[in-house]
Amino acid sequence: MPPHAPTDDGPAPAPAHHPHTTTTAERGSFALARCTCGWSGPARRSRDRARTDAASHAAEAATGLSA
Repeated sequence: MPPHAPTDDGPAPAPAHHPHTTTTAERGSFALARCTCGWSGPARRSRDRARTDAASHAAEAATGLSA
C-alpha cells in the first residue's frame, strides 16, 4: 500500500464556545480567582470574595459579557 501524502486542510476551526473554568489560588494571605481564558481577579484577603469573583466571571462569560 503506498504511503499517503500529507493533506493541508488548514487549521482546525475554532470552537464556537470556549469553556471558562475558574479556580482560586492562594498567595500568602491573599486569595485570587483565575480562569482558563486568562482572566485573573484581584487579590483578596477573603477566600469567599475570591470565589464570588470567579462565579461572577463565569456567569458573565456564559452570557457573553466577558472574554
